[in-house]
Amino acid sequence: MQSELSLFVFGSFSVGMTYFKKIKEYVVESSPAVVLGHVYRLPSGFPAFLRVHNELIEGAPDRIEGELLKLCAPDLVYTLLDEFHGVSALVPEKSLHFKEKIFVQINNGDFCEANIYVMNRAKLPKTAACIFGGRWREDLNTNPALAQTLTARQLDYIRRLSTASGRDIIPIDLELYRELIGLELIIDKGRRLALSRLGKEVVKGLA
Repeated sequence: MQSELSLFVFGSFSVGMTYFKKIKEYVVESSPAVVLGHVYRLPSGFPAFLRVHNELIEGAPDRIEGELLKLCAPDLVYTLLDEFHGVSALVPEKSLHFKEKIFVQINNGDFCEANIYVMNRAKLPKTAACIFGGRWREDLNTNPALAQTLTARQLDYIRRLSTASGRDIIPIDLELYRELIGLELIIDKGRRLALSRLGKEVVKGLA
């Protein structure tokens, strides 16, 4: 069964960006749009959206540019999209993101309501930095996402590690080991190496 969903996207899910390919075939309509809030640069390099809870503490909200998408897809696609963003229906407070409704301003100045994935403040990494003025495109142009800065050797290794089973040992030389440990993309479990949380996040965008 198919249903429609209005979804505001920015950053990695924007048209032409890393994750847009995951929903491209279900996009019926796309138009530039703006929401109010703050965006933070995550360790992966991509931005995450947070609502402003207290303007006295956090400052006035920024105008965040993105796209308003109209999707028409099987309900399973929306379930997978929720899972991709770490939305937990059973234990909401442990979600990586919350799926919420927000007012979106479109090109002609009108407002409409749409869904948006809002990052759980409790899950925001300590190293995440607020992007001044919400200008995430400028931020990505100046400082590309981590995956875009990796060498072919680094990318190949983390891809292989992502498909390894629990007991597989993927050989690595000392130089590459130091590089990936320094980038915090892998962790050393003693007898074998594994992807860190950041490494898993980077690999998601390579699929």
